[in-house]
Parts: sequence; C-alpha cells; structure tokens
Amino acid sequence: MKDENGLGFGNLQNLKVINAAAVVAGPFLCELFAEQGADVIQLESTVVSDMYRLWPQSWSQERRNQRSMTLNIPTDEGKQVLARLLKDADILVESGRGGTWAKWGLDDEALWQINPKLVIVHISGFGQSGDPAYLRRASFDSIGQAFSGFMSINGFPDPLPPYVTKPYTGDFITGLFGAWAALAAYIRAQETGEGESIDCAQFESVVRIQASYLTDGINKGFQAERMGNLDTVGACKGTQKCKDGWIFIAVGGASAVRNMIEYFGLGDDPDFEGPIQSITRNFPERARKFVEKLDAFCESHTVAEVEEILAPMGVPLSPIMNYQMMLENSHYQARGVFEDWEDIQTGEQVKGTVPVPRFAKRPSKTVRGGAPYDHDTREVLREHGYSDAEIDQLYANGTLKAAK
Repeated sequence: MKDENGLGFGNLQNLKVINAAAVVAGPFLCELFAEQGADVIQLESTVVSDMYRLWPQSWSQERRNQRSMTLNIPTDEGKQVLARLLKDADILVESGRGGTWAKWGLDDEALWQINPKLVIVHISGFGQSGDPAYLRRASFDSIGQAFSGFMSINGFPDPLPPYVTKPYTGDFITGLFGAWAALAAYIRAQETGEGESIDCAQFESVVRIQASYLTDGINKGFQAERMGNLDTVGACKGTQKCKDGWIFIAVGGASAVRNMIEYFGLGDDPDFEGPIQSITRNFPERARKFVEKLDAFCESHTVAEVEEILAPMGVPLSPIMNYQMMLENSHYQARGVFEDWEDIQTGEQVKGTVPVPRFAKRPSKTVRGGAPYDHDTREVLREHGYSDAEIDQLYANGTLKAAK
C-alpha cells in the first residue's frame, strides 16, 4: 500500500500478504501488516461476502489499507488466479475450518509448488490436526473462550452464568499470535528459501494466556472459581463504587500499599507491620480492616476525588472509562489516540483508533478505510498480468463477482 503521495511507508512496505481469511482473527493479523505498509490483498468469496461487513464503520477501521478483490478460490479458474497472486507473495492467511484447503486440493505442499518460500498461516477454531471429530467444527470467539477454559474463570459466582469477555478477545489474541508467528517464519524463509506452515488454533491461543490460573489448575487440580473482578489472591474488590460512579483500583506494590495504609490511619496497627505487597485473603483480619477503609473512602468521594488523592501515592487506578469520556480525556487527546479518515464506501468521515503500537522512525499510517466489495479486483489482476478481456471472462464465468 502506498500513501497519499504514492510513497511506501512503515517497516513492512516490501511485504506482500494474501488475506484469504474472514471476520476477525485472520483479517486482524493482516490488518496489522497493512498498517505498517505491507501490500495486503483481501480475497472475498463470490458466494458470500465477509460477515464483518455487518459493521461498516468497524470494517472501515479493521480493513483499512487493504486492497479488496473477489475470488471463487475452489474453482479451477479460481485456483489459477490464486496461483498467480501467490507467485511473489510472502504470506498467505486463510481461516477455513481445519482441512478445508486440503479438501480443495490446496494443501501446503501444493501451495509450496507454486512458491517454495511462502509462509502459510492457517487460522481455525480447533486446528489442522487432532481428533477428527473436532477439526470440522464451526467456531466463533465465544466458542473458543468456552472450549479453552477461559470462560469458566470469568463471570460472577453461581448462580450467575460464566460470561464471554468482550469484544472478541479470543479472536484478537489469535490474530496477534498469528502475526508474530508469520513474521518469525517470514524472516527464516528469507534466510533459507524455505516456507513454513503455521497452525494457529483459536482455542489454543486462549489457553496460552491463562497464566497461573491454568498452571495451578492442571498441576494442582485447583479450578479457580468465578469471582467477578477479584483475582485468586487479592482481597480488594477492584471495582469500587464512588459517590458518582465507578473506579478500578489495583491494590498492589509495596510503596503504594504503604501510602494507602498510612492515609487510612492503619500505620500503627500491628496487622500492617513490615513490607506488604498487596492486601491478600490469606491475612483475613488485615484484609477486613483495609477493605472496610477503602470501601468507606471511595463511597464518600467522587471518582475524580479518589483519583486526585490516590494517584499521586502511586496507586494503580483508573476511572472506568466510557467512550465519551475517552474522547474528552486529556491523555487520549494529547497522544492523538483517535483519528478521522474518509470512508471510501460512503464518503463520510469515520473516527477510529490510530494504528498501534507507535513506530518512531517508520510509523504506521491510515491511507484509506476498508474498501467496498470488489473495489480493487481489476487493479490487482492487471498488476498480475491479466488483460481486461481476461478479467471480463473471469467475471462472466463466476470466478470473480462484481459489486451490486
């Protein structure tokens, strides 16, 4: 992708990525590359468009800088077009159910016959190998959270149900795992000339991020109970009710905890002697006294007052921000967290997040928002040697599909 001046930008401006994925995880992986200047070509099915188009403004953000074309991949002509696209591609990302591409005759070996250096990223709910009964199962973010054990530790205690963490936590985490893996394999492929195949199962990505909850569970047989915003050791509520709203306070760090102890008038209490890293449930009397003081303090002050008093003490805290608060917040504004761009589908201005993280020397850019269906098909195919007559024929036989 070139910028508005026709120049390359970012650290990935010589990377070519074929995005044959849909919805969230795979396209997010590709989006991170597009924001850093990679040429990302999105292939949408001629049978059904990407479901993520249901959210047009989010589409404009999550597919920005990507070029959009249509392709009926499983057909003979579709495979021929794909082969032309892959000849000089670096990375291919697909998100079919396990074994789908192999069923089409496009297994890894077949793809490496086209391009031996190709890095292939398979994004799926349950992976490319394992119990055959699972491989063809459908999956969404919520299914990955349920199957991974992640959902079992999130939510409030019975009788309330476990909950799905919002929004699309498992999908975005899977995309991040896929992105680092793809770049690791790409670096090696440039060194050796040999491509790689990456099996990125959504449920495994979510299993990987469970820290001590998982290791205690599988080593000690300890299944953490759902406890809302508490953690496995801390005694404080985390989410604290103030006079005018809610604030989250993470009580931790020896200096911050000591400052709070002194401020609450507990400094001479023998239960609070010595260094204390956190207020934990294994010291019940200490926990009771501290929690009572913290609750009373928050309930008698506004969110702004709590923040003004405790933040200078080094206490980790934040008001529980809503979107309007984020737009008005001085730090958001000073860092320029949000930017506007023109949506090429509607001509309207869309506000969204700037690309993150921030690169000092070769920054990411938003060149344009997510494209309409079929927007770049002709341009892409011309670049790959197709004549207008050949492209017209591909539309006529259903290999490509024009936007309505």
